[in-house]
Amino acid sequence: MRYINLRDLEVSRIGLGAMGMSHGYTDSGTDDAESIRTVHRALDLGVTLIDTAEIYGPYVNEELLGRALKGRRDQVVLATKFGMVSHRGGGAWNLDSGPANIRTAVEGSLKRLGTDHIDLYYQHRVDPNTPIEETAGAVGELIAEGKVRAFGLSEAGPDTIRRAHAVQPVTAVQSEYSLFTRGIEDRVLPVLRELNIGLVPFAPLGRGLLTGTVRVTDQYGENDFRHGNPRFTGDNLQHNLALADRVGAVADEAGATPGQVALAWLLAQDDHIAPIPGTKRVARVEENTAADALTLSADQLERLSSLPPAAGATHKEGQARMLER
Repeated sequence: MRYINLRDLEVSRIGLGAMGMSHGYTDSGTDDAESIRTVHRALDLGVTLIDTAEIYGPYVNEELLGRALKGRRDQVVLATKFGMVSHRGGGAWNLDSGPANIRTAVEGSLKRLGTDHIDLYYQHRVDPNTPIEETAGAVGELIAEGKVRAFGLSEAGPDTIRRAHAVQPVTAVQSEYSLFTRGIEDRVLPVLRELNIGLVPFAPLGRGLLTGTVRVTDQYGENDFRHGNPRFTGDNLQHNLALADRVGAVADEAGATPGQVALAWLLAQDDHIAPIPGTKRVARVEENTAADALTLSADQLERLSSLPPAAGATHKEGQARMLER
């Protein structure tokens, strides 16, 4: 595994998103023992960046990682997120990035994760009711106290990034980015390069669409993020499956899987990018991390970059309102 810098934080070029182990993709059930084996296998393969959030569950995903990382915490650049649980009465799915809420959130995350510090602490979604300067300042205080090493933002737009960075340097921005979701390229990526901020793409495999394993429209239940998601319904899905087949054709040429090709394309976009494909299975983490060794030809990269846009929004309407792309 090769390593890159997200500003001043060294991480593996491919990380591990832990959300699906206990949240968002759980219609097929959860298996904590297999999830823990998956985390351990990722560490054995050189993965260092592992990502979670207090909202995943809520809380149970952080608790799972706390158990998985016991005795191996020093091998991990551990990232978690605050701001989608209001600890002041609003509860889960209520945005709150006020300084008092952050104080409560960080203490809970530290306890659940079984650690005395968080390496990368993200604001999960921009809170329209709290100036970003206040949020950045609160995280800066946690950095000064040693409870947090670095500050991150998730799905933030250019103005928010600049304003936050002016108060507390931003180490990384997390955003959905893949062959099928490229909206950050024109507005966000240039700002990250200008300010020397790393990029951590989530859903780099298009929530499974880019792996070639999704073929039907009705396989997801109500507890799955993809249930009713515009990209996974009707004509949109058929359009997107046709695009996925073209990724599969490149994979056949390269002697790789479609998912590995999708990750290799991402890695070729910038030197300071570390995607976090999510999985709860050992076999998948082995497949995903192997993409680090895959180099695509200039022609293959161009053909992939020239794919038509995917059809359908990436989120349902209520979720989309929280995005600041």
